[in-house]
Amino acid sequence: MAAPALLLFGLFGLVPLVGVLVLSLARWDGLGSIGWAGLTNWTGVLTDGATWQALWLTVKVMVVSWLVQTPLALALGLFQAPRGRLRALFAVLWFLPLLLSAVAIGLTWQALLDPSFGIGAAPGLHWLAKPLLGSPDLALYTVIFVIAWQFVPFHALLYQAGVRQIPVSLYEAAAIDGAGPVTRLLRITLPQLKYTFVTSSTLMLVGSLTYFDLIYVLSGGTGGPGTATRVLPLAMYITGFQVHDMGRASAIATLLVVCGLALSLLTTRLSGFTRMDSQQEGM
Repeated sequence: MAAPALLLFGLFGLVPLVGVLVLSLARWDGLGSIGWAGLTNWTGVLTDGATWQALWLTVKVMVVSWLVQTPLALALGLFQAPRGRLRALFAVLWFLPLLLSAVAIGLTWQALLDPSFGIGAAPGLHWLAKPLLGSPDLALYTVIFVIAWQFVPFHALLYQAGVRQIPVSLYEAAAIDGAGPVTRLLRITLPQLKYTFVTSSTLMLVGSLTYFDLIYVLSGGTGGPGTATRVLPLAMYITGFQVHDMGRASAIATLLVVCGLALSLLTTRLSGFTRMDSQQEGM
């Protein structure tokens, strides 16, 4: 039964990955003939200061995005979990950013954050009339804010589903024992959301390695100002399609895949998620 899925995964996942790995050992400008380069591309990538700067920015986006999105998603998930028309309406409104394309979101926020005619031009909001996307100190954090605006609803939906799967009998027993709302939250809700937290965090951290389209649009395709927002995926694109060095771009792509796999395995192993112990055993 798994054969069709494995076939598709091998065809569209493993085969391109092997092709990128082979291309990382070649010299190619994207149009001419392909020549063997050995480890030259890897040596160039790993000794280039721009690569390490892009990797540092990628890690920064990953960590700050996780710190911003996790508490917001958890709070919204807890708010949306109880049944109710008003909460359902809010859930629909919060989910709207996920229905929009990254390009549309990028162009919209690029216009909203324009210091001349964006939201900073509105009465009482003159303090926002700053070049947030043009400042080397603020551009990356502005990008992280837009990323959080887009993806917090998805993770809130995960937490909402996780809360709704918690047996009501646990809360009823705790209420009989005199436990208050805060105690029930700390002793029942949060522990029962352990695997939801791991799943959300894994998707959030590994997904941070793939942010490209939104940052591309917000930075005008340059990763600017300067290299303030040039994360590894954007550096890969610039190296391959602007510098026309597909070999080094493939090496960066392979590096991203290795980082993503290592991060995913590390997260699941440290959390004990791989054991998949039941949290409702005996109930």
